[in-house]
Amino acid sequence: MLSNINVLDMSRVLAGPLATMLMGDLGANVIKVERPGSGDDTRGWGPPFDDIGESAYYLSVNRNKKSLAADLSVEADRALIRELIAGADVVVDNFRRGMLERNGFNVPSILEQYPALVWCTITGFGPDSDRAGYDFVVQAERGWMAITGEPRGEPMKVGVALADVVAGKDACIAVLAALVARARTNRGRHITVSLAASASAALVNVAQNALVTGEEPARWGNGHPNLVPYQLFNARDRPIVIAVGNDAQWMACAAVLAIPALEDDASLRTNAGRVAARARVIAAMEERVREQSSDYWLTRLDRAGVPCGIVRPVLESLRDLECSPRTGVPPSVPGSVRMPPPGLDEHGAEIRERGWDAFASHG
Repeated sequence: MLSNINVLDMSRVLAGPLATMLMGDLGANVIKVERPGSGDDTRGWGPPFDDIGESAYYLSVNRNKKSLAADLSVEADRALIRELIAGADVVVDNFRRGMLERNGFNVPSILEQYPALVWCTITGFGPDSDRAGYDFVVQAERGWMAITGEPRGEPMKVGVALADVVAGKDACIAVLAALVARARTNRGRHITVSLAASASAALVNVAQNALVTGEEPARWGNGHPNLVPYQLFNARDRPIVIAVGNDAQWMACAAVLAIPALEDDASLRTNAGRVAARARVIAAMEERVREQSSDYWLTRLDRAGVPCGIVRPVLESLRDLECSPRTGVPPSVPGSVRMPPPGLDEHGAEIRERGWDAFASHG
């Protein structure tokens, strides 16, 4: 889908590299520019490291790229980067404010010279902020930790660096939209995406609940602020989740559970009624679900059309996917894995010699 689109990846860590990996998965030619000697910060973020010394963190977001080590303080390398920019369709960077300008790369001037270029800058807190963009800080400041964790527990971060992930996907979406616009107008643009803005937007219904009520959302643990039952329950052998999203599903769920006090109560036939009686509904369900195994409940709930699932550990959740210790989880977009994550400067010589033509052999 993005074949013959050239992407110069001047980003590091997670959000930017994830965005450019998605473009690579979709077929784009991606050159990853890294610091000589050390490369992307995440090359050292381990253990774990694989059998050739690459960190798992780095491997997770850098397939389908070629690596070039270049020092922006060296004129010969700056000249090479300028040549690559001239042949690029997209540039992605996440440098601190002023870094590019201090090294001779003024983005507005570059866009005047190459008006069809799409340039995406990823920041922590917006283009006017000098603050470093770290996922943990963004989760804290943008409300995520306040709503994550047990009701009486401490605020808790999400187990994945999800603010980075969401920002990376937002960046990819924005670039794709800019490329569509360019196809109509032959003009590119400068896009800015921030972790903070992406995290705020990702609050979606939680933010809307707060805006409508004027009240701070609570932490619900494995529960849901607007739906009952929609949470974790402990079966006899392992935890399961039951996610009732409408009243018909509730009637089916109540029939499977066969708890007369719930099944026959007309006040529980609407979600609003169940939310009002949350404690009673959940207590009765917890007691009942404990009586049987997870397989017992999942078989019957599935048959009745009630959304449910078991709580799987990570390796078990990946078991049925074509995953690789080298190239990671399969693309989430309709793409393919064409190249493993590159070693530092693995393709430096051919890029310096051939520029974007270094991708000719990969289609």
